[in-house]
Amino acid sequence: MLKMFSTQLSGLFKRLQEHEDFAIEDGARLLAQAAAGHGTIYVFGAAEMGAIPLEAVFGAEPMKHAAVLTADQAEAVTAADRVLIATRHSNDPEAVAIAQNLAEKGIPFIGFSTVQDDSSGLESLADVHIDLKLAKGMLPSETGGRIGLPTSMAALFLYYGIKFTLDEILSEYDE
Repeated sequence: MLKMFSTQLSGLFKRLQEHEDFAIEDGARLLAQAAAGHGTIYVFGAAEMGAIPLEAVFGAEPMKHAAVLTADQAEAVTAADRVLIATRHSNDPEAVAIAQNLAEKGIPFIGFSTVQDDSSGLESLADVHIDLKLAKGMLPSETGGRIGLPTSMAALFLYYGIKFTLDEILSEYDE
C-alpha cells in the first residue's frame, strides 16, 4: 500500500509542478512585495494546514519576514503585508472569512485549496490561487472507498516552491 501511495504522491507533486509553475512564481512575487518593503508575510493554515505556518516560521529554514496568522489577528494585517492562506477546501468558512476581510481591505494574498464545485470561495477571492486537486483519497480501500488524502503534504510542497522562488527573488533584490 505504501508503494502505491508513494507513486500517487510523486504523480501529484509532478502535476502541481508542471501545471502550477506560473502560479508559484506569481505567488512568490506577490509575497516579495511585503518582504522587500516593510511588511510581514502572514501565513494561515486551517485545520491540518496548520503545518504550513509552522514550517514557515519554526521550520529548519524559516521564510524571511513570515509570521503565523490566526483568525483573531486578521484585522491587524496592513496594506504593507501579504498573506498566504492554506485550507483543505476552498469553501472553508474560517479561511473564506479571512479572505473576504483581506479582499475588502485590498490586501493581496495567495490561497492553496481544493476547489469545490458548489462554491466560489477562496479561489475567487485570492490574487493567486493554486488548486490542490485533492477531492478524494488517492488509494482504493478494501471497502470500496478511497483513502489517503495528503492535502497538507501537497500544500507543503507548494509552500517550498514559493519559498525557494521567493528566496531567489530576494537575493536578486539584495544585490
